[in-house]
Amino acid sequence: MTTTTSPLRIALIGTGFMGRMHTQAWRTAPRFFDLPYEPVPALLVGHRPEATARFADRLDWPEHSVDWREAVERDDIDVIDICTPGDTHAEIALAALAAGKHVLCEKPLANSVADADEMADAATRASGVAMCGFSYRRTPALALAKELIAEGRVGEIRHVRAQYLQDWLSDPDAPYTWRMDRERAGSGALGDIGAHSIDTAQWLAGQDVTAVSAVMRTFVTSRPRMGTAEGLGGVAADPADRLPVTVDDAAAFTARFDGGALGVFEATRMATGRRNANRIEINGDRGAIAFDFERMNELEVYDAAADAAQGFRRVQVTEARHPYAGAWWPAGHGLGYEHLFAHQAVDFVRAVAGEIPVSPTFADAAQVQRVLAAVECSAQHDSILTPVASAAGDTEGTLA
Repeated sequence: MTTTTSPLRIALIGTGFMGRMHTQAWRTAPRFFDLPYEPVPALLVGHRPEATARFADRLDWPEHSVDWREAVERDDIDVIDICTPGDTHAEIALAALAAGKHVLCEKPLANSVADADEMADAATRASGVAMCGFSYRRTPALALAKELIAEGRVGEIRHVRAQYLQDWLSDPDAPYTWRMDRERAGSGALGDIGAHSIDTAQWLAGQDVTAVSAVMRTFVTSRPRMGTAEGLGGVAADPADRLPVTVDDAAAFTARFDGGALGVFEATRMATGRRNANRIEINGDRGAIAFDFERMNELEVYDAAADAAQGFRRVQVTEARHPYAGAWWPAGHGLGYEHLFAHQAVDFVRAVAGEIPVSPTFADAAQVQRVLAAVECSAQHDSILTPVASAAGDTEGTLA
């Protein structure tokens, strides 16, 4: 592709699922959107030399390394894209921001409120842009929902109910991954997918969660060790060779929002039959919106004033006037999961250029981290209500 824009050179840290997705996004975004800079994949960083080399060859990264510090220290790298387990986010992001790099960091922002707040504070002082990768904000249907809510179409928000339901761990012999290790992942379903629901709910409603009452469960306490295999993945080893699961399989909680709304949340990776049901419904005094990612190109909209034809109507969010959709295909030709990450890359590049505000900021992501901490605190202590601590207060949450 011929371009006259200046390059924005990317170093990607991480070679897993998100590394593959971000690689595609950086390459796809400038081919469908007019951008102020040309994102250029320049350096891939993994942690195993042979696997990193295979990944780089397969996905056409020109250089690769097993030392993320090299990426931070190089003058010819502009962006550090962090797609590693949560226990590494803070160290990499803080070093990158101190070096003047722009930073895109996968969610959740960190494994603790203390680390998240430190990252958010560093971002406010940094010369570079810092964005957290809550990619579902870039779903056209949810972006349209945000516009409708901001226009007052649902009125005063009373209810927020959100579910994120997956079933990939329903089989007790599904292999162990780093996502089952609390030290690396921070939490299980709560942080992995529940964080998305929390961010989406706070973003759409324009309100922050201030208190929660929660329960959490781990249904399968050990899983087979992951074996090795050629290529980018792995295979399960002997089912008798098992490792302990130290995170939650499911979490559920009620929530109080600072704008007066009542919230109900559920996150599980054990909902048999649900592949990726990321759902949210918001009810107000003038209307409602409802969304399910398993039908990601649709938004359900209800107008309480439509007396002659009451009921939700289905809006197919594929028109050129809808957020992001006009850059892709003709109306009615739906988008997929990978497009969210292309949209994220677009918004990141435009934020670097100062064309749009950064969203979500590290501060937004730190607020999500405070909610996660409060949920865990409530579940551990069987408390009726656990306040979500303010940034200036006890950052780990306290009992009411």
